[in-house]
Amino acid sequence: MRGMVVFVAFFAIFSVSSMAIPSPLFPGNVVCRFLAVSGNASLVSAAVNGVFYGFVAWAVFCLGFRWVERLSENKLAKDTKKKN
Repeated sequence: MRGMVVFVAFFAIFSVSSMAIPSPLFPGNVVCRFLAVSGNASLVSAAVNGVFYGFVAWAVFCLGFRWVERLSENKLAKDTKKKN
């Protein structure tokens, strides 16, 4: 559930910023050129950028959360062994 919130937040941030910034942002501009989109290129580019960077942020969040979770579990296990 937290991962979905991270994805939606970063999707919104990068979609809006892609439409607001006049310079092309990877990978949206590459997809628009590959598909030869001319009419709604900024919207397609913004959607692609939102999905791409939202996925990257989601992946980093999930991997980081698991890493912190494992560290805390290992520390808890070591602390309980010391007490016994």
